Amino acid sequence: MFEETRHILRARVFRMMKNHDAAIDAYREALRASPNSFHAAVCIAFLCAEHGRHQEAVDAYRRALAIRPDDADTMFNLGYVLHQQHEDEKAVETFREAVRLNPALDRAWYGMGLAYRALHRYQEAAKALNEAALLQPMNPHAWYELGMVHHALGHDAEVKRIIAKIEEFDPKMTVQLKRDTGNLPR
Repeated sequence: MFEETRHILRARVFRMMKNHDAAIDAYREALRASPNSFHAAVCIAFLCAEHGRHQEAVDAYRRALAIRPDDADTMFNLGYVLHQQHEDEKAVETFREAVRLNPALDRAWYGMGLAYRALHRYQEAAKALNEAALLQPMNPHAWYELGMVHHALGHDAEVKRIIAKIEEFDPKMTVQLKRDTGNLPR
């Protein structure tokens, strides 16, 4: 325990100094000292993801989930990195597991919707994005993506309803959705 703590504290100092490689190495030392250190595994994953080292991040998130398999936030983060790598089938499965663990995790519903959209599975994307928008009704990004999915499906009336909804709280995103769906006044 002392060794793990010592390495984690060193890693924090390296992070403050913006020496991310040294921080990752220190977190790896913490994992060697304490192989069940969820904190160290998650920190490695986060730093790797933050610096575009996606496969290392995936491996570290999987290690963290082996330690704590019911952690919905970590499951979401794994799904996010998989989506960043364009592994959208795996991302969908991972986001689905995250919402099974925590049905109120709006960002996992959102991520699932984005992954489905990338796969051109628009009906499923609409369901996931609708859930994200319902959980966070003031999230203009969820509404925007939902509008774009309905646009892809040819649901013009639904697009107009979503535009009206976004207009209530985010004028910039309203203009963007109107522009991207061809709903600007002529």
